[in-house]
Amino acid sequence: MDKRDEPIESLSQTGRIVHPTAETKAAAHIKDYEVEYRRSIADPEAFWDKIAKELEWFSPWTKVLEWNYPWAKWFVGATCNISYNCLDRHVKTWRRNKVAVIWVGEQGEERVFTYGELLRQVNRCANALKALGLKKGDRVTIYLPKIPEQIVAMLACARIGVIHSVVYSGFSAPALESRIQDAESRVVITADCGYDRGKRIALKTVVDQAVSNCGTVETVVVVRREKPGVPLTASKEVDWDDWLAGERAQCEAEPLDAETPLYILYTSGTTGKPKGVVHVHGGYMVGTYITTKYVFDLKEEDVYFCVADPGWVTGHSYIVYGPLLNGATILTAEGKPDYPNPGRWWHLIERYGVSIFYTTPTAVRLLMKYGEEWPKKYDLSTLRVLGTVGEPINPEAWEWYHRVTGGDKPIMDTWWQTETGMILVTPLPSVPLKPGSATRPFLGIEADVVDRAGNSLPANAGGFAVIKKPWPAMMRTIYKDPDRYQVYWNTIPNCYTAGDVCRKDEQGYLWFMGRADDVIKVAGNRIGTAEVESALVSHQAVAEAAVIGKPHKTVGESIKAFVILKQGYQSSHELLHALKDHVLKELGKIAVPHEIDVVTSLPKTRSGKIMRRVLKAQELGQDPGDISTIEE
Repeated sequence: MDKRDEPIESLSQTGRIVHPTAETKAAAHIKDYEVEYRRSIADPEAFWDKIAKELEWFSPWTKVLEWNYPWAKWFVGATCNISYNCLDRHVKTWRRNKVAVIWVGEQGEERVFTYGELLRQVNRCANALKALGLKKGDRVTIYLPKIPEQIVAMLACARIGVIHSVVYSGFSAPALESRIQDAESRVVITADCGYDRGKRIALKTVVDQAVSNCGTVETVVVVRREKPGVPLTASKEVDWDDWLAGERAQCEAEPLDAETPLYILYTSGTTGKPKGVVHVHGGYMVGTYITTKYVFDLKEEDVYFCVADPGWVTGHSYIVYGPLLNGATILTAEGKPDYPNPGRWWHLIERYGVSIFYTTPTAVRLLMKYGEEWPKKYDLSTLRVLGTVGEPINPEAWEWYHRVTGGDKPIMDTWWQTETGMILVTPLPSVPLKPGSATRPFLGIEADVVDRAGNSLPANAGGFAVIKKPWPAMMRTIYKDPDRYQVYWNTIPNCYTAGDVCRKDEQGYLWFMGRADDVIKVAGNRIGTAEVESALVSHQAVAEAAVIGKPHKTVGESIKAFVILKQGYQSSHELLHALKDHVLKELGKIAVPHEIDVVTSLPKTRSGKIMRRVLKAQELGQDPGDISTIEE
């Protein structure tokens, strides 16, 4: 038997249930999940048809879904434009003077855009792109720090059918170069610099190096944040303000077929060569719109704060497109959560009256390290709904996050991927929560836990997380590599295979256990990394943990753990022994790490996911492969 076909052990026990308050349940858009979910699964096309009609289309669809496995088309024959739905739809109403975006820089600067002003800026940028000769289907690479021009450029591209490729501004020149070359971008939009923990990061220097090897690039637009601005030396370079000067503030949104590509987002996540995930206007618009509305119970008066960067899919879907489609007020902030001190985000929540806060388990664990005194300094009473994204949140971090924000706010532990475009497994605010579980599938989504042959597994048996039916925001292909796209649908018969291992408990709640590639086989037992890491982090001394499997002569693989300690704790023989005893108590003998190293940092993608394969490669003296997405 292939070891990948063997069952995956689930060692952790289901914890307590946290019920929503009566106030939360009464206010929720979806009050009875069970009823609504059954209805949506009985006729998913009718469900998505009804949701899509909440948005505006230039012409209607003749068919909701055309499914030629594994290729999908949604809202067939319809024309639309996601930028129109994010902006014009609201500007035609009282929302034209509602605040759309509040931006706070690392140095404390503030810029505020109403929906009307954001539309005017987007129109000027769209006209400037057209003046360069760009047309539908051309590609633009956006390599900007987290500043408002990033959002403006994305929406401007979408407005005229140009495909944007946002590249996170922490990438190196070779990583940027490879993404520009693959997309064959005609224009690069960048800035002179970004700021990180008080340090100036020279971005234009990176772009200069990357573009020197990219023959398709005709124009480089530079947002100059510093005065005097950095010199523009090449003939192809132009200042952002000069570029927009004189451009009209009116630009009609292009009616586009629903399947028109919206963006390419390059991701390598935790494995392999970067792949260009392609999302389109119509289905992506519908999926991000409704998940933002229902998962975060978004209301007109909310102030919504997602800490992601638009350089990642969370920023695309849940800073830019999803919230703006709903007419929300978005707070976005440059900088790290612990700079200039660990109160940065709590201060912003108090200052702007944030009611919805969406962050990562990695960030929660970082803030845990500094203790509860920091959140206690601030008034967090405006918070109403919390969220996490990126990887499973261990119960200890969940409980801390819940406690320091008031103890009564529901936490939406969302599971989804760059490839899925939208949240697929998640609580809703009206649903009872189990700390550490992503809960149940979103409406219209049929998720399951199966073996490699695609057979559903019984309760609490570890297997592979799959989605059994197409959904609107699913990626349409991998750019220039359709064969790589088909792997997602052909690994397990008739399913989208997410690459994560998971178990489903007796109530149908899903517990993600880590990446399938990270499963460790100890003495014939296959163990997910997330459970061992969660057990370690539940010890009072541990802020963060990562575990890998190492070859072992007698048991196949042994577990090695890397841990970051909280402030006030130091490594000692006694502490390491106590950590092993703690895992023994939590999970049993089979999951106890053979070795534990205390470290000061872990290799992560810039979206916060731990790159265990890098740890393993370092440990075994192997080539770690593509590490272009690594933070440090």
